[in-house]
Amino acid sequence: MKIVFLDRKTIGEDIDLDGFKKFGEVVTYDYSTVEEAAERTKDADIIVLNKVTVNESTIKDAKNLKLVCVTATGTNNLDKDYLALRGIEWRNVAGYSTEAVAQHTFTLALNLLEHISYYDDYVKSEKYVNDRLFTHFEKTFCELSNKTWGIIGLGAIGQRVAEIAKCFGANVVYYSTSGKNHNNEYKEVDFDTILKESDILSIHAPLDENTLHLINKEALSKMKKSSILINVGRGPIIVEKDLADALNNDVIAAAGLDVLDVEPMTEENPLKNIKDSNKLLITPHIAWAALEARTRLMKIIENQIEEFLK
Repeated sequence: MKIVFLDRKTIGEDIDLDGFKKFGEVVTYDYSTVEEAAERTKDADIIVLNKVTVNESTIKDAKNLKLVCVTATGTNNLDKDYLALRGIEWRNVAGYSTEAVAQHTFTLALNLLEHISYYDDYVKSEKYVNDRLFTHFEKTFCELSNKTWGIIGLGAIGQRVAEIAKCFGANVVYYSTSGKNHNNEYKEVDFDTILKESDILSIHAPLDENTLHLINKEALSKMKKSSILINVGRGPIIVEKDLADALNNDVIAAAGLDVLDVEPMTEENPLKNIKDSNKLLITPHIAWAALEARTRLMKIIENQIEEFLK
């Protein structure tokens, strides 16, 4: 049995893959283009990948291929019709990063809420050295307690964020983008209401016809000027130019993003020019990537292969 990892660096080099050796030969590549993947999959029985596109161009010569494992939840990069035509099975992984993404949501939100960047810079710039007052509260911040935390997308991650927000004493409301998900523990509201009432609004929804460009100029104009927007869902849910304009014109107070329309970020991204970390925090799609989450992810893949072979 030959297992080929096509983009090993997408799961991190600190993750041990020795467990896969019990199945046979393991070959790893840091990255693979479509052309490289076509060559590298020729004699593979199983391929493991994250972002590499899998279609006829990639695997037409992979005569031994039996299983495709995606080290992620999303499978938009798979041509499932072609895989079915070839009788090749595929697997993905869900639920491995709930704790990590929820934690990152609060990392972004609390840093923005309490202006941590400003206060850290204040001390690091030595303005606090021999200051007249023992404290400094130039940037006003508020408690989460009794504030409204709005959640767009109350799936597993959204529910975990709701639980934590409730522990802070926040009032949790949510909006179902599909209209199909309901939860009696939290108050369900319509889209306009969640925009108008939320002090912090976090996005945990998938990208589909209901969420593409959901947060646009019109939506942002309905939010509180003091509100903070967090997106750990998918980048295209937000119209980035509209968000840049809203931040530059103080339509909302701040935004924290872990996902962008195009990743990695392009030169043309309008958010690239906003350098004020009190107004905008952007992390490079790392919310899912806690060590434990990536370890859990690869163990699930390992178990999927073992189950498939049995």
